Amino acid sequence: MASLRNRLLAVLVTASVALPASGASGSAAVPAPVPAAVAPLSAATPAALAGRYAASRAAVLAAERAAAAHGHRSRAAALRAMADDSRTFLSFDGRDGGRTAEVFGDLATARRIAVLVPGSDTNLDRYDRLRAGATRLREALGDGSVVIAWAGYRTPAMLSLDVLTPSRADEAVPGLRAAVRELRALRPGARLSLVCHSYGSVVCGRAAPGLDVSDIVLTGSPGAGVPDVAAMRTRATVWAARGGGDWIGGVPHALVELPFVTIGLGDDPVSPGFGARVFAAGGGGHSDYLGPGSPALAAIARIVSGEAGQDV
Repeated sequence: MASLRNRLLAVLVTASVALPASGASGSAAVPAPVPAAVAPLSAATPAALAGRYAASRAAVLAAERAAAAHGHRSRAAALRAMADDSRTFLSFDGRDGGRTAEVFGDLATARRIAVLVPGSDTNLDRYDRLRAGATRLREALGDGSVVIAWAGYRTPAMLSLDVLTPSRADEAVPGLRAAVRELRALRPGARLSLVCHSYGSVVCGRAAPGLDVSDIVLTGSPGAGVPDVAAMRTRATVWAARGGGDWIGGVPHALVELPFVTIGLGDDPVSPGFGARVFAAGGGGHSDYLGPGSPALAAIARIVSGEAGQDV
């Protein structure tokens, strides 16, 4: 542990010298209005869902107008695409890089729901990667399934001090827990799973205690913000995978509590001592878990469907 502590401290010191403090720049600097408050959904009926989707679309269009007015043409174009009638969002907030929860499939009839929780550098300017993965998982799951692309928190930048600590994950926990509660209330009989990638694994690990989900799937994880599955205090089955070409396996896996900061993201979820059910992810890299035809995508679809056996 002393060796890992020293390695993590070295990483923190190096990053503090090499990386500038992130300010109001890039994706977060694009202005957007405060979205109108929406009432909690009481039922997953077509009419109720249509009302929520319409409110979210209005928020997208308001953000598009603000981006265009301030000369952010690429953001405005992306938001116009998001406002297309074929797309449906349970929530949208264009401020500070953006928060979204896009629905793929018919939530009114869903028997299986997968919530994708992404990692670092996921914002409105880099949302297409998450959307593509959600689309592929929905296609692999087939009828009766819904995938929610939950970009519902302020993700850390890959090149930042924030990515070395669980602080952004802790900020995200209330939002993820609220989203799961709403989905569970809307579809009480559906099988509900979290599929968590990279830093999103830390969000899921910190949010896990008592969460009413069947599976928590950790992919490409730098850690889950906890020492092991027992510390997650969940009845869900916890799964973990790492592709053979994923660089994340080379990062230090530990969590060190210091007087004023917590450094590190927890133990390695694919290690035997963590206690997760490890499944094969093939030879892919860090962004390939939901890639076309990947072994990881097929395995995740089986897990979310409740069809995963001991050989997944």
